[in-house]
Amino acid sequence: MIWDKLIDCKDEILNIFNDYAKEIQEPGLDYFNQPDNGWINRVWANSHVRRAHIDVVDARDTKGLWMMHVCCFPVLTNDAPIYGFDVIAGKTKMTGAFHDYSASSRVDHPMMDWYQNEVADFIPTKKRELPEWAQNIFSPGMIAAGNVNTDEEAQQIIDLALNNLHQWFQQVPEYTGAGSTEIVAGAQNYYCHNQQQNPHTPRVMKSLGLNEDDVERFCTDMLFPKLA
Repeated sequence: MIWDKLIDCKDEILNIFNDYAKEIQEPGLDYFNQPDNGWINRVWANSHVRRAHIDVVDARDTKGLWMMHVCCFPVLTNDAPIYGFDVIAGKTKMTGAFHDYSASSRVDHPMMDWYQNEVADFIPTKKRELPEWAQNIFSPGMIAAGNVNTDEEAQQIIDLALNNLHQWFQQVPEYTGAGSTEIVAGAQNYYCHNQQQNPHTPRVMKSLGLNEDDVERFCTDMLFPKLA
């Protein structure tokens, strides 16, 4: 069952976050961390990582769906790319899986080159077409897979996402001090702005049974919060 694989993946992501960073209490986020209601929102940080966020909606019992969003931003003096992994799945398949190292302020960053090489051999059985907002921010090597219904393909995606998360945390410290705060902040805000144009995320979250007002506030203020 795909859910079992994804819950194991979620647990490993939590282990990675705990290994490399410290959990922080982000103002306002505790309201959206409702594990008893199947909604998890937690954030980690360290001296090189500004925000490592995991968001899980477990609606297996009520809607037959499970969703996870993971996004990690480097600190503003660090020009490393942004890590992202998103997946939504029913019992037998991932309806969508997305993974990328997205440019923060340098499209020619060595970590971007490393990522492109890591994912080069993975070809989704069904590739999802990306809208304009996504093309604005995601790399040419972004994994965008739909209808993932075999154990082999699902495991490939999970393994890539986990290995690349380990590597992201290991490589990011090399680039602290290499970025201009103004440029990196602008690039991270541009990434968040484009992510906020995605109409699918709030629609899916509402369909999973979450309160509509909570979802609107969460997607605006907490999922991809812009820097002041």
